[in-house]
Amino acid sequence: MEIGTIVFLVVVVVAALILYVVAIYNRLVALKNRFENAFSQIDVQLKRRYDLIPNLVETAKAYLDHERGTLEAVIAARNEAMAGLKAVADNPANAQAMAQLAQAEGGLQGALGKFSLVVEDYPELKADVNMRQLSEELTSTENRVAFSRQGFNDSVTEYNAYKQSFPQVMFSGVFGHSLDAVLLEFADREQIQVAPKVSF
Repeated sequence: MEIGTIVFLVVVVVAALILYVVAIYNRLVALKNRFENAFSQIDVQLKRRYDLIPNLVETAKAYLDHERGTLEAVIAARNEAMAGLKAVADNPANAQAMAQLAQAEGGLQGALGKFSLVVEDYPELKADVNMRQLSEELTSTENRVAFSRQGFNDSVTEYNAYKQSFPQVMFSGVFGHSLDAVLLEFADREQIQVAPKVSF
């Protein structure tokens, strides 16, 4: 084989390797941008829910004078969840901030659950037009949050699987992708996965 042919083959192989490494870098960036965008969808829906909660509490105040503690617990849990969302919004890959948000969301879900139980004891409050409308909007928003969370977790899983695969794992740390992205899992995860028990 001539030296010119060997040099040509070496150049082709090196160029192919460089292009392959560039493709890995670009794919990592695209997947990271995808999961960050997916988190922004959760951010929008959670902010919508946080905005609805004060209206819900305000509507209930007229009926629930002696349930002030329940109303205050809902507002406190909402404020804590908002702080958790703000902490993770800047960096959805931050595991500690994501855990803080998940814990705060669990507290908010618990407070809203207690609030719903209290509302059940007041038929006139349940019949209130504003209360029904706000409850429907909150339920709709909860569904959107769940859907957005599923999209985010799917994007995180795809990103992590790609960066942990060979040969990407050799380059991901060098390219600034050393940490895995974190799933957003709420405290009720185990309860959701268990089939409900029905007895007649």
